[in-house]
Amino acid sequence: MKIKYIYTLLVSFFITQNCFAQYPEILNLEDQAKLEDEILKERFETVLPEIMERTEIDMWLIISSEYNEDPVIKTMLPSTWMAARRTTMLVIYQPEKGAELQTHAVARYDVGEVFKRAWDPDTQADQWKRLAEIIAEKNPKKIGVNMSNDFSHADGLVKSEYDLLMGVLSKSQQKKVVSAEKLAVGWLETRTERERVIYEHLCNIAHKIIAKGFSLEAITPGVSTTDDLVWWYRQEINKLGLKTWFHPTVDVQRADPESFDHLRSFSKRPDLQIIQPGDLLHVDFGITYLRLNTDTQQHAYVLKPGEDRIPNYLVKAFEEGKSVQDHLTNQFQMGRTGNEMLLAALEEAKAEGLKPTIYTHPIGYHGHAAGPTIGMWDSQGGVPGSGDYPLYPNTAYSIELNAAVFIKEWNKEIRIMLEEEAFFDGEEIYYIDGRQEEIYAIPR
Repeated sequence: MKIKYIYTLLVSFFITQNCFAQYPEILNLEDQAKLEDEILKERFETVLPEIMERTEIDMWLIISSEYNEDPVIKTMLPSTWMAARRTTMLVIYQPEKGAELQTHAVARYDVGEVFKRAWDPDTQADQWKRLAEIIAEKNPKKIGVNMSNDFSHADGLVKSEYDLLMGVLSKSQQKKVVSAEKLAVGWLETRTERERVIYEHLCNIAHKIIAKGFSLEAITPGVSTTDDLVWWYRQEINKLGLKTWFHPTVDVQRADPESFDHLRSFSKRPDLQIIQPGDLLHVDFGITYLRLNTDTQQHAYVLKPGEDRIPNYLVKAFEEGKSVQDHLTNQFQMGRTGNEMLLAALEEAKAEGLKPTIYTHPIGYHGHAAGPTIGMWDSQGGVPGSGDYPLYPNTAYSIELNAAVFIKEWNKEIRIMLEEEAFFDGEEIYYIDGRQEEIYAIPR
């Protein structure tokens, strides 16, 4: 039996060399930079004016120092800037609704094509006073700055710079300073049509990397460890010229007495284990491309000698995980908050006899991005603050959750842990590159 099994593995290995579709084309660095700058300019023309009108903030100040960058300013810098320079001040002003934005850089040089230099140190040596002059000239109704109790993405103005700003403003201008939290979140979470198309490309790449890793090209059962597979994913991502925004995890559930503590897995990396026939594998990984991120979790099963398909009890368990996904995505409606969707999805899933845990988050310029938080693994009753933020159109989400399922054949409870990118267009939500519909078989 062992010889026959090894032969099957070898044959399958050579087949798998050709069974994976090629990755979609990944642009070279120069073309990536050009596209990033085009998209940035487009966002200032289409996305930002609408959000400034929605939040009723007519002036937005983004102030940041080199290597202590505000999360927002990093999304506004040109592609060739790896960081802010000295103290970089960006001023965005909308004179009236529907008007073209006025964008200025209170800096020694232009900040890309969008922000033109508005400070000459030879005529005004004090950068902060020049900023105050511009504010006085525009005389905005509200001055938004990045301060937030609920979103770290929108809390990028440090205390020292806030004090310097308030120190140069007149008392009447000081009274106009407000939190730009909703403006910053809106800017970060809203995707353009071109970004939506890029996301399809990006999610397809991520799915193909996962599929290739869940094969005999990356795994030798009885030899490879979970850590070997983690580093295979890291190397494959690097080989493609992409980056990962967190170190991947690979873990195993199997027919042994040990219970899988999914709560512990969030705070402690899974132990290194040798991958064996009969193992249910799980991967969690994310990639970054053209400033956008993915966050994906999928499963694979290593066939035992004599098996030619996934055991039916695991197939049924996987369907329960998909059912929890369905209960959550059915809740997406304009204006609903993350907490409202969480509680409704949990109630419906439990009524069906499922054991769900939901911890879904927005995805975009950050892996755990700005927007409505839909549960956390340790906050299943709702998340104050970020969970109270409502759904807006043209936003993307990592539908992240798990279903606990008792496997009689293993005499233990396992977790089907799933995560897939989805896009909400204001009317419906759909998986950007589909979702995993069935567990991968190794070999296949």
